[in-house]
Amino acid sequence: MKARHKRMMFIVLGLAGVAVAATLVLTALQSNINHFFSPTEVVANQAPKDRTFRLGGLVEVGSVKREDDGLTVHFNVTDNAEVVAIKFTGILPDLFQEGQGVVAQGKLGTGGVFQADEVLAKHDETYMPPEVADALEKADQQKAAEAQQTSTPQEGI
Repeated sequence: MKARHKRMMFIVLGLAGVAVAATLVLTALQSNINHFFSPTEVVANQAPKDRTFRLGGLVEVGSVKREDDGLTVHFNVTDNAEVVAIKFTGILPDLFQEGQGVVAQGKLGTGGVFQADEVLAKHDETYMPPEVADALEKADQQKAAEAQQTSTPQEGI
């Protein structure tokens, strides 16, 4: 085998090795990515049913209910357009409260109830996770567009 052929084979095998390594890395990263969904997207069945994802919005006022065990909490999250019920067993963050922004990570369970493994609350008065802020803005824009479509122009007198 000539030196030229050896070099060419070495280059081809090197490129194949890099391609296999890149494929393995991308596959591993894809399975560990947690996508963010708003309550509107979850209600519209755009969220995966069998995978972990993040759900964010505002904790609906008056929706927080604690079970007798002291650790299980039920609450609703809204983006001002749709509402999703969440069940969480564990210790909530100190800053968790009604009317505040929250991001929960978990899976969608039976009956449309989101089974949260982790709940993250905002850390001060001015901060809101960017995903939650975007979801609330989209929901407000959608409501405004729907209101504009349903309103009929008044006839002049």
